[in-house]
Amino acid sequence: MGEEKKEERKIRVLIAKPGLNGHDRGAKVVARGLRDAGMEVIYTGLRQTPEQIVETAIQEDVDVVGLSILSGAHMTLLPKVVQLLRERGADDVLVIAGGIIPTEDIPKLKEAGIAEVFLPGAPISKIVEFIKKNVRKRR
Repeated sequence: MGEEKKEERKIRVLIAKPGLNGHDRGAKVVARGLRDAGMEVIYTGLRQTPEQIVETAIQEDVDVVGLSILSGAHMTLLPKVVQLLRERGADDVLVIAGGIIPTEDIPKLKEAGIAEVFLPGAPISKIVEFIKKNVRKRR
């Protein structure tokens, strides 16, 4: 009779803090903003290794991994997460990053598989828009 409307699954996002920095206010603000935008958000907490982040991403079947980093180890830790996701067959997961990252490092991070880098002050709406646009392409 009538067409049944297929309910679309919420976008699942893992927000993670790789490395040793102990400041997560920005990550929590982003997590809350994504949740307010209708996404399902998992926050791993502080001081996660790339291996822990990837294991959680796979267990939780996420669409996006958002990495927040302030420690200066972004050129090591962020590409490692992408590499481990690829090794585990999860190369369809969108990986984005934010935090204190020098602008001159952004092109190198993108070459390493980080889809986008959001610097401090980036509006949550831009992050939401980027995720929605790019997750749809991957599904």
